[in-house]
Parts: sequence; C-alpha cells; structure tokens
Amino acid sequence: MNSNSGIGIEAIAYSLGKDTVTNEQLQVENPHWDMSKTVERTGVISRPIAGPGVTALDLAYEAAVDVLKKLQLHASDIDALIFCTQTPDHVLPPNSTLLHARLDMPTEVMAFDISHACSGFMYALGIARSLVASGTAHRVLVITADTYSRLVHPVDRSIRPLFGDGAAAAVVSAQQPCMTVLDMTFGTSGKHADRFIIKNGGARHAASTVDEVVIPDKSGRIHSPNHIQMDGMGVLSFFNNAVPAAVRSILAKQNKSLDDVSLFVFHQASQLALEGIARSLKIPASKMVIDMAETGNLVSSSIPVVLAKLLANGSFAKGQLVVLCGFGVGLSWATALVQF
Repeated sequence: MNSNSGIGIEAIAYSLGKDTVTNEQLQVENPHWDMSKTVERTGVISRPIAGPGVTALDLAYEAAVDVLKKLQLHASDIDALIFCTQTPDHVLPPNSTLLHARLDMPTEVMAFDISHACSGFMYALGIARSLVASGTAHRVLVITADTYSRLVHPVDRSIRPLFGDGAAAAVVSAQQPCMTVLDMTFGTSGKHADRFIIKNGGARHAASTVDEVVIPDKSGRIHSPNHIQMDGMGVLSFFNNAVPAAVRSILAKQNKSLDDVSLFVFHQASQLALEGIARSLKIPASKMVIDMAETGNLVSSSIPVVLAKLLANGSFAKGQLVVLCGFGVGLSWATALVQF
C-alpha cells in the first residue's frame, strides 16, 4: 500500500452553457457546409454555448456550488483549489483567486490555475492526488472550465461544430471517495505543440486588432492567428499511437489486462478519434463511452462531465475498474486507472 492509497474523487458536478447551437442552425448560417459529414466525423448534433457576458468563471462557480451541496460541505472544508482553464476572465489575476473570493473561502486555501485544456482534468487530478498524499491538503476542489466558443473562428468548418462550453467541479480527498485512483501516468510531446495553437494573444505575439482577411483552405479550415488553429489529422495521428500505448502501459504496471476493465472513459475529442482508439485497443462498444452528441468537445471538462452522468445513472458497480485518459493541447496526455 503506497501513500496514494485510498485517494480519489468524492463527487462531481457540472454546468453547461445555457444557449444551444444545433447543427441545423449552423447549416442555415453556412449553406455550403455539409453537416451530415460533420456529424459522422465529430459525433456532435448540438452544443451548449455560454451566453453573452457569461465566462468560464461563472460556469465554474455554478459547478462548485453544486458539488459542495452534493457533499454537504462548506467552502471552509476545502483547503486547496485548482482551476484549469484556457479562457480566464483576465490575463491576471488567475481565475482560481476570483473563484476563491466568490465562494468566500478561507485565506489559508492554496489556489492556483493550470491551462492544460483537454488533458487538464487528468493533470489537475494528479496534482490534487499528490497534495492529499503529501498531507499538504485534505480536500482539493478541482475545477475545469472553458468557453472555447470564444476562441473559434465563426466560419471555421473544421472546428466550430466541435466544441461546447462548460465547467465541472470535483472534490478530491481520502475521505471515502466514490472512485479511488489506483495509478496515473503522464506524457508530453512539446515538439508537436503547433498542431493545436492560438498564435496571437500572448507575450510572443500580441492579439491583432485589425480586421482579418482569412481564406478557408479546401478542407474548410481557417488559418487565423487570433483563433484556434488545429492540424486535425496531425493531432489524430499522434494520439492514435500515444493513447493506446499509454493505456497498455498503465494496465501492465498494475498487472491488469483490457478484459479486467469495465469501462473506458476518454476525453471526448470527436467520434472519429474515439472510434480510432477503440479499434486500436480492440475495446468493445459496450465498454467504450462515447457521449458528446449534445455537449460537443468540452475540453478539460469532457471526462468529469461524462463521469458525473455515469454516476448519476448508477452505471458503476462496486469494485469495477475504469480507465480514464485525457489528451490534447501541448501535445499532452494523462491516464488513470480508477476503482469504484
């Protein structure tokens, strides 16, 4: 038994953007788009979008209040707060401090941001687990929240149909978690970082205030330095190799096989990505969770939102093993073996 034994997630809650954009709406706005092909590729029929003036911080606050209510906890019961976002309210201060204030948390709370996007929940979970294991914290509030709709060029056919806006909140502790984290592994391939990037807006390249003239390429991608630029096939190709290898590795470390795992909950990147990973690992459809038709890709919140839904539906039995895996911007990935 190691120092991480018994540490896991007590509960999860989530909040989605209140507006809904359907494929039919996108088709009307963009008559030249073939939304039937888009559905085959993405698996998305509609996506939640944050309304005007609503930020990732607002969605995070709703999720945080909900998860504390579920556990009958107060903000004073939390001693560390990790906020994962790539759409903060400000360049500074970080969203974690703003949420700390909104929740009226004690001054002794450690609060900080990370910005790992699609692998963010897994990285934040790993950090939270380490804080609890070290005794630095007893209960950690892990927040994931993004409004990626603000980062997408409105006529980028390859990206706009994919993403939704949402937030999730999870409490990590050793206080009788509903799912225990048995092991975690992490990976990074920074040399491929340009496969998913927004070039402008940071210290290297300031955001352009001049109206852009952008011309879609033959695949419908918009090459705008002020918005997300994604090499879809490059990202897909990389993770079709990295993710199966990571899953096999963590199972081998724990002397488990794919047959020992009851469910696989991966970052809900796209229908195409998940089907490719499932084929590579030979995961039967009954064990592969694909749930993004009405949420789209929720970035760092996709895994916790799926887990929250599965928990609410009573989809887990005591003792079951589940593999979690997040992957995306960086390029980065992380895998966990959890037990219910």
